[in-house]
Amino acid sequence: MGGRLEGRVALVTGAARGIGRGIALKFASEGARVGVMDLDEIACLGVVNEIILNGGDGIPLGGDISNPKQVEDAVKSVRLKFGPIDTLVNNAAIMPTGRLHETSLDDFEACVAVNLRGTFLVSKAVIPGMLELGKGAIINMASATGVRGLPGLAIYSATKGALIALTRCMSTDYAKKGIRTNAVAPGTIDSPMLEDFLAMQTNKDRLRKDFDAMHPIGRVGTIDEVANVCLFLASDDASFVTGSTYEVDGGLISKGEQPQD
Repeated sequence: MGGRLEGRVALVTGAARGIGRGIALKFASEGARVGVMDLDEIACLGVVNEIILNGGDGIPLGGDISNPKQVEDAVKSVRLKFGPIDTLVNNAAIMPTGRLHETSLDDFEACVAVNLRGTFLVSKAVIPGMLELGKGAIINMASATGVRGLPGLAIYSATKGALIALTRCMSTDYAKKGIRTNAVAPGTIDSPMLEDFLAMQTNKDRLRKDFDAMHPIGRVGTIDEVANVCLFLASDDASFVTGSTYEVDGGLISKGEQPQD
């Protein structure tokens, strides 16, 4: 199988469903051997089976990215099967809802543990191998909410904003070592996370229409549209791109409007 990522070894977190699954499948279709990591090991196996059926190669990695030992074990498993990881997508995230004063301490700590601590731990485990290789591409999955506020997503937005800042710092730390670090900030994407969010709302039908209307392009985005940008950033086509945040948001951030409660 040939492609833009031929010979690459990639690790994608939160890859059992949604955007992460889309990225894993996209990378595999372009020649990368992919570590598919998620808490749901059975779902990871399903994604890997799909990759193999389409002529690619992957390894399922059940694990919690906020757990240092499980992260180390996952990275070791990829290295033993495919060699050192040269492409990393820090995609795993959770999205507790609520204004700040309505957010429980448990939800706050869980969100920080997955969205921020998890990105730290996985990157920390993977970067030494990239330094040995003298090259690498890291993509941190941020969000339009990390650039501008949306109602009811205080802590999620805070972690995504932190990832944008972390991306800039990582790019300056490692660019001269051949490691590029960029962030992707999706707007509203037609994904399982969106469905989970809408399922918790009393006005979900109206809110779903509002999400379409709030994007100047006239609709929410697709998983494939996010995966295509990640493919670009992982590929040699983006060889002079580092420290950037790509807003895959249909104009949402530029418009500056938001749905009302």
